Amino acid sequence: MEISIGCDHAGFELKELIKNKLSELGYETTDHGAHSADSVDYPEFAHAVAADISSGKIELGVLICGSGNGISMTANKHANVRAALCWTPEIAELARWHNDANVLALPARFITQEKGIEILEKFIKTNFEGGRHERRVNKINY
Repeated sequence: MEISIGCDHAGFELKELIKNKLSELGYETTDHGAHSADSVDYPEFAHAVAADISSGKIELGVLICGSGNGISMTANKHANVRAALCWTPEIAELARWHNDANVLALPARFITQEKGIEILEKFIKTNFEGGRHERRVNKINY
């Protein structure tokens, strides 16, 4: 499976760590940047990852910025993108299990790198439960 990934300058270091972890786990990544810790505008990277997901080209995405808010808000403007801002593994699990989240948004300035990896692993290893949750998820797109 391939995972689309993007970040702003605040998320650059965590993005690089996550890319390495995904590679270790056997995943390919499409890296939309940022490619350094130099200041950039997060919407560019959020739109690129969200386009991969919205088009169906790639199933899952990871976005990282300082708070996780701006990058997830931007991604959620795209049809069929369900970006979830997660700061614990438990929230990541519920985002996938109950909400069928397909983009993980991480707040680089508020979690440790170790916690970021834990959250990522829980997110990619959890499947959507479906059932009563599917009816609700189907009501998200307007």
